[in-house]
Amino acid sequence: MTDGTGLSRRRYEDLLDARVRRPRSLRDALRQRERRDLVGPDGRLLVVAADHTARGKVGVGGDPLGAADRFTLLDRLVRLLAVPGVDGVLGSADVLEDLAWLGALDGRLAIGVMNRGGIVGARWELDDRMTAYDAERVAASGLDGGKVMIRLDVADPGVPRTLEAVAAAVTALSDRELMAVVETLPYRTDDAGRAVLDTSHERMVQAVAVASGLGASSAHTWLKIPPVERIAEVAATTSLPILLLGGDSGPGAAALAAAWARGLREPNVRGLIPGRALLYPHDGDVEGAAVRAVEVVHG
Repeated sequence: MTDGTGLSRRRYEDLLDARVRRPRSLRDALRQRERRDLVGPDGRLLVVAADHTARGKVGVGGDPLGAADRFTLLDRLVRLLAVPGVDGVLGSADVLEDLAWLGALDGRLAIGVMNRGGIVGARWELDDRMTAYDAERVAASGLDGGKVMIRLDVADPGVPRTLEAVAAAVTALSDRELMAVVETLPYRTDDAGRAVLDTSHERMVQAVAVASGLGASSAHTWLKIPPVERIAEVAATTSLPILLLGGDSGPGAAALAAAWARGLREPNVRGLIPGRALLYPHDGDVEGAAVRAVEVVHG
């Protein structure tokens, strides 16, 4: 178990040794961890997103390798999960198994990412294929749900394949009564062939409408979207619960917190699912960033 003060080098070395000598202990730790209800009395969630590295996204701000060190990432996750009001974490199998073995997921939600095939910077970046968990392994691993991503570029012929795969994943998770987190983002391809996020109002409304209709049941679907300026109109596109993402906060942390608070005024916006904004805050104060986010969500 962790002591709430972070991860020691000795404990991290024990984890590395367990991966060599007792690999089964990692899967057992995840399956046997102490579980909790999905939401508490206020019906809101604050989940830390730690699935970015599985897509090759290891940069923070202007540092292209700022999130690459695994000890640092785990230390920050352990510290965040120890803050009361942080409900859980979203990650790939390597991250979730590390955290479970360290005891950091007891009494916390664990959500497994499913499609991580769209490697950052690749010519085929928008080809978000299923390369991590599937619904069967989400259930078998004792996770609370699965997360998928759709990046809608109307000019990319590979997007329909992603839509089909995500719809199947949503259906499979719903059949098992597991949470399906669907991150839906409008994209376009610029003149240099790079994938560029496009959060214009009409495109965001379209993305939310498309994501809401995926799968044979939406009963267990939650959406993950950016806290855009016209969030009230975007949120009104669906009856599904919505979690707002974060991204790099940088020196604009106050503006991001204000955008979160504005979004949470909408009745179906039910929390936050930020990643680097909490893991790598501009001022370096991980616990402080977590406390501020908890106040926005649960305060």
